[in-house]
Amino acid sequence: MSERLPGRHPVTPDGRYFVVRGRLWRMADPSLDPPKRERLVKELMAARRAVGTARRRKDAAAEESARLAVDRAKRALGERGPVWWSDGAPDLNRHLARTGPYADWFAAVEEATT
Repeated sequence: MSERLPGRHPVTPDGRYFVVRGRLWRMADPSLDPPKRERLVKELMAARRAVGTARRRKDAAAEESARLAVDRAKRALGERGPVWWSDGAPDLNRHLARTGPYADWFAAVEEATT
């Protein structure tokens, strides 16, 4: 069986993705050193809060700026942009887990949780 992120999300056996509502979401690059990863996660969370604040204020310029900050942090973490693995496997970020190379694994995960 797969590991799970704290809380509830299953992680693919290769550690590249976690699954939310049946979709694959790329994990952060595990080779990042812990202090750098922690700093980037803090930046990401601050940027996400800024998106929410800008949306509530209906400030389109601030929202766009905050979204760009989210994107920068996610790219630095390895969750977007070039993949962090080197075996040539394609990026399946946002693909359905029930299709493609993770289909059998995900079917077993679903069966185990129902």
